[in-house]
Amino acid sequence: MLNITDLKVGAKIEYKDEPYEVIKSQHSKIGRGGAVVRTKLKNILNGNVLEENFKDGDKFGEPSLDSKKCLYLYQEGSNYCFMDNETYDQFSLAKNVVGNKGMYLIEDTKVDILYYNDQPVNIALPIKIDFKVVKAPPSVKGNTADGGTKEVELETGLKVNTPLFVKEGDTIRIDTRDGKYVERV
Repeated sequence: MLNITDLKVGAKIEYKDEPYEVIKSQHSKIGRGGAVVRTKLKNILNGNVLEENFKDGDKFGEPSLDSKKCLYLYQEGSNYCFMDNETYDQFSLAKNVVGNKGMYLIEDTKVDILYYNDQPVNIALPIKIDFKVVKAPPSVKGNTADGGTKEVELETGLKVNTPLFVKEGDTIRIDTRDGKYVERV
């Protein structure tokens, strides 16, 4: 069992029969009362975020989470096909498990698949992935009134804002946490 002193950023807890990850934690002591920990929790199953206050003496279970290193192979309809790096078994995950992270998946991307009670619930992408630009409007001299960026389309259909010098055929690096342009490769 975990108690409130274990509620640090990145900790995973079982709360209301679901797994949560602590994304923000602040310890405070109020007057003559006991200690209180204000937290922001992210539901690992569906991504919902909630804010909760916990008092001294509250206990939490540890969720049964496992992680496997896998390789993304291809998409077949609404399923994404992966290969386990240890056993070389191939399996597919439904679109509802992968979610909007599917826009960042290109062949041979290494991912971590998170399992809760032996069921795949989420995937963790590398922080930065390189993509080929397939559609980019031409940059026109003097076109910097809007901040010097333009929207380009990547090989997966993802659209991102990039500097004006990026053109069709370039390879660019994207941060998968926020979907923003990092650099040209």
